[in-house]
Amino acid sequence: MRRPFVAGNWKMNLTLSQGQALAQAIAAECREGESVDVAVCPAAPYLLPIREAIAGSGVQLGAQNAYFAAPGAFTGEIALDMLLDVGCQWVILGHSERRQYFGDTDALINKKLLAARAKGLGVIFCVGELLAERQENRTEAVLETQMSGGLANVDAGLMDGVVIAYEPVWAIGTGVTASPDQAEAAHLYLRNWLRSQYNDTVADNMRIQYGGSVKPDNAAELLSQPNVDGALVGGASLKADQFLPIIRAARGIVK
Repeated sequence: MRRPFVAGNWKMNLTLSQGQALAQAIAAECREGESVDVAVCPAAPYLLPIREAIAGSGVQLGAQNAYFAAPGAFTGEIALDMLLDVGCQWVILGHSERRQYFGDTDALINKKLLAARAKGLGVIFCVGELLAERQENRTEAVLETQMSGGLANVDAGLMDGVVIAYEPVWAIGTGVTASPDQAEAAHLYLRNWLRSQYNDTVADNMRIQYGGSVKPDNAAELLSQPNVDGALVGGASLKADQFLPIIRAARGIVK
């Protein structure tokens, strides 16, 4: 049985005091040994204080991006060693906003992913299609390209530290959510892709999160789909009274 994983991507939001208060509220309800893995991914300047705010709880710490090179002359970038040094267990790679606004290509994402796994850092690897691509019935072709490119030369032994997040770009921050059937179909495609490219063990053990306007009122239905193993939550992760119900919904799902 795959352990559900709910992660909050705070993006470029919240002040230090707001982030600390939110992290403390989440930590108060998420103790170690829970049936659901939970992570928060604050903006880089706040990683260390948020780590302190969740200390002793079951909440894990993630970053929103990293660079693949060793520490050195790369102004503005964040080294994987730095993320590990401040206690990160996860890093989000391949998010559609990184692809759209900052030019992260499949090849660059692949370099970051390989470097992160070589360091032992867990990766939340994001894939997903644009609205036009879905309307043109190209969802699976886009996912094939992103999976093949992002996971190039990533062998089965490294996949145990990878979580895939299916995030249809047309549903991110729009208030439009993929229907449970749409989410399940994409997740099933991704699992079958893993089965064909790796093996049954990798496919069956891979946790595939759904991301895209996940909210308390749709979380249970989405998470109850057979191949949906959690959520990567954006806007609803910024308020405890929205994020915690999503975690509770994940706890209530027995597959």
